[in-house]
Amino acid sequence: MVFKVYYQPTKKINPRRENTESLYLEADSEPEARVLVESNTEYNVEFIEELSDAALEYEKESPAFKLTEF
Repeated sequence: MVFKVYYQPTKKINPRRENTESLYLEADSEPEARVLVESNTEYNVEFIEELSDAALEYEKESPAFKLTEF
């Protein structure tokens, strides 16, 4: 499954919507995706969304789409 992870780049600053970034990640479940991001980065994870097939195809059209591997 592919998940879209919304995060703040640092845990040291209060979260602001304007600073929210995202990455795409393959994992077996949402908890596994959270563990992968939190154990490999200093990001402050806000939300993790499982992408449906249609949503994934839409996201792939974006030039910013890239699967993150840890």
